Amino acid sequence: MNKFALTTTARTILRVVLGFLFTAHGWQKFNEWTIAGTQASFGQMGIPVAEIAAPVVATLELAGGIALILGLLTRPVAILLLVNMLGALFLVHAPAGVFAMDGGYELVLLLGTAALTLALVGPGRVSVDHALFGRKDFKLSVLA
Repeated sequence: MNKFALTTTARTILRVVLGFLFTAHGWQKFNEWTIAGTQASFGQMGIPVAEIAAPVVATLELAGGIALILGLLTRPVAILLLVNMLGALFLVHAPAGVFAMDGGYELVLLLGTAALTLALVGPGRVSVDHALFGRKDFKLSVLA
């Protein structure tokens, strides 16, 4: 495989796997924990305005994850998901140390770093963004 094909493949794999994980976490907040349960949990964790934060985060993770899988508005969605993970890192997980089994930040850090990576490198050629915005002369080509 040439470098271009490897880069395209790597971006696609990263985008789809990250999108799947965020979709799963958003789905969990809506369906397993429910929004009311997520609000209560966020409140216990000390997240400010948990009544608003819980449905916003759940929606961002679910819809944002689906958008990443499709490669739709990848860069702005990845930035929003990065901000989400920074909030989780600093508001909840940092005091518990590194390891997730202790409530630590390892998963949050990895998800945030992957989101940052997608925001920096973009979605790749196998994406809705590339199909919509991929022409170099297009004003929104930065999205591709």
